[in-house]
Amino acid sequence: MTTPSRQLRIALHIQLQHADYDTIRRAAREAENIGVDIVFNYDHFYPLSGDPDGKTFECWTTLSAWAESTSRVEIGALVTCNAYRNPDLLANKARTVDHISGGRLILGIGSGWARKDFDEYGYRFGTAGSRLDELAAALPRIERRLATLNPPPTRKIPVLIGGGGEKKTLPLVARHADIWHGISDMDTLPHKIAVLDQECAAIGRDPGTIERAAPVSARRRTTPPQLRDLGFTLFTWTIGGPSYDLDPLREWIAWRDKQNG
Repeated sequence: MTTPSRQLRIALHIQLQHADYDTIRRAAREAENIGVDIVFNYDHFYPLSGDPDGKTFECWTTLSAWAESTSRVEIGALVTCNAYRNPDLLANKARTVDHISGGRLILGIGSGWARKDFDEYGYRFGTAGSRLDELAAALPRIERRLATLNPPPTRKIPVLIGGGGEKKTLPLVARHADIWHGISDMDTLPHKIAVLDQECAAIGRDPGTIERAAPVSARRRTTPPQLRDLGFTLFTWTIGGPSYDLDPLREWIAWRDKQNG
């Protein structure tokens, strides 16, 4: 596969769990200072590991704070749960954070999966299929609302959709996403890429207009060089509290800079 024409980018995914907010804010600012391109948070009401009732902070409130406390990095959720907010309200929140940040927001969105979040906060969990159907209905509403808000967003807010479901998720990526966050392992990613390319061809979209992103994961055997060879250009590390060690990112930031020339 040819080398991607896009510049390579490094992202940090900060899980808002088990840490005081001051520690979370420092981690986001340190990530910016060492050269990370994007800082993501998560959209959960309870920790995903460790003490299930441990400290957790809310996604969009935190993004608003990061919009003020950072100045260069793009920011966003990996990913916002569509079920937790009215789609028109979510569009308004995204537009507002876009303005606060000076045009640095990425709108990451998905259908949600954490049953405890849904149950404890009174949202209907449904099925994986029904949640994806609700996401499919919400995305055009978000696009319409963004087009009518006054003032409008400062830019076309990039939409990130993650996942690899071939019947519903990848068609949504082809129709609506600027960034695809592929979370499969190295054995299945080539097939998912081919399916996404086919979905783009079916609607007349150039698949090259969708940035390819993926997590760096020992479990999935994914490293930036391996992912780059598959056409990915955005590589994301996930870290959780109570402390956030960013040192492992430094070598990959240096690698990114060398590759980008």
